[in-house]
Amino acid sequence: MKRERDTDQQILEAIDRWLERQVAGKVARLEHDDVYPAEMVGQMTKLGLFGATIGPQYGGLGLPAELYARIVARISEVWMSLTGIFNSHLMMSLLVEKFGDKKLKTRYLPKFAAGEIRGGLALTEPNAGTDLQAIRMQAVKEGDHYVLNGTKTWISNGIHGACFAVLAKTDPNADPRHKGMSMFLCEKGPGFSAGRKLEKLGYKGIDSAELVFQDYRVPAANLIGGEEGRGFQQAVAGLELGRINVAARGVGVAAAALAEALRYSQQRETFGKPICEHQAIQLKLGEMATRVEAARLLVRNAAEMYDRGERCDMEAGMAKYFASEAAFENAHEAMRIHGGYGYSKEFAVERLYRDAPLLCIGEGTNEMQRIIIARQLIRRNPI
Repeated sequence: MKRERDTDQQILEAIDRWLERQVAGKVARLEHDDVYPAEMVGQMTKLGLFGATIGPQYGGLGLPAELYARIVARISEVWMSLTGIFNSHLMMSLLVEKFGDKKLKTRYLPKFAAGEIRGGLALTEPNAGTDLQAIRMQAVKEGDHYVLNGTKTWISNGIHGACFAVLAKTDPNADPRHKGMSMFLCEKGPGFSAGRKLEKLGYKGIDSAELVFQDYRVPAANLIGGEEGRGFQQAVAGLELGRINVAARGVGVAAAALAEALRYSQQRETFGKPICEHQAIQLKLGEMATRVEAARLLVRNAAEMYDRGERCDMEAGMAKYFASEAAFENAHEAMRIHGGYGYSKEFAVERLYRDAPLLCIGEGTNEMQRIIIARQLIRRNPI
C-alpha cells in the first residue's frame, strides 16, 4: 500500500512540475486566442495521459479512477481545456477495452495508449443531446461493412482527432428505441470528415466540431461488442467515467477560483484594511472553501466505487452535479470579490467565469443528473 501511495505521489508531482514549467505561463495567451495547444498535447502524450486509464497490457498506465480524478482536478486548476482533450479520448478507449473483441483491442488500444491515434466519443447530434435515444444517424449493413449517414455535433477533438466511437441507429424502428442503437469505431476517411469548428463562450483551445458522415463505410469488425443493439448501454457505461471526469474538473475550477479570491482578498485594501478582514468577504470565502472540499469528497467516493466495479451512476451524478455547481458558484463569487478587476482579461477569474458553465451542461445537464439521482434513490429504496 505504501509503495502504491509513493507511486501515486510521484505521478502527481510530475504533473505539478509540468503544469508549473510548461503550462501556467502560457494559458492566458492560448486561451484568449483560442489556439489549439499542440505543444502541450505532445507533452501530455509523453506523460502518458492518453493512456492514463488504459490497461498496462496495452501500453497504458492503468490508473484507477480515483487517481485519474485527482490528476484531472490538478490540471483543471491551471487550465480545464487540457483535460477535455485526453478525457474524450479515454472514454472512446474505455468502450473498446471494456466491450471490444480481442482483435479490436489489439489493433487499437496500443495506438490509443501511445497517443499515436487520438480521438473521442461522438454521441450528440443537432437534435439530440441529453436524449440520446433521439439520435438520427443511421448505420445500414451492406455485406461486411456498415454505411453511416448523419451528423454529430459538439464533439471534442473533432478536428484534431482521427478516430471516434460513434453512436448510430441500426434499427430505427426498435421498441424501446435504445435497443436499435449500436456503437462503431470509426477512423476518418472517405465519407467521414470534420465540419465547422464551433465557437464557444469558454472552454477555449480544445476543438469542438461537427462530424459529417456521408455514405461512410466502416468494417463490420468495428462494431464495438460485435452485436447490434448494445450501443446505448455502452454509451451509458462510458459516461460514468466521463461524469467523474467532469466532476473532477469542477473541483479544479472551484479550487482555482477559491485560490484566486483568497490571494486577491489579502492584497486588496478598502477602508484601511485588506478586504479579507471584512465579514462580507469572509462569508464568501467560507462558503467557497466548503464547496471545494465537499465536491472533492463526492468525486473521491464515486471514483472509489467505480474502481471497485460497483454501479455508481447515482454517485457519479451526485458528484458531477454538486462539483459543477460548486465551480459555477465559486467562479461567480471570485469575480465579485475581485470587483471590476474580475471583469478584466488580465485576471484568471474572467476565464474561470466563462469555463464553469460548461460543466453544468456537459456529460448530461445538471437537471438530468437530479432526475437520475431521484430515480436511483427510488429504485434502491422501494417500500
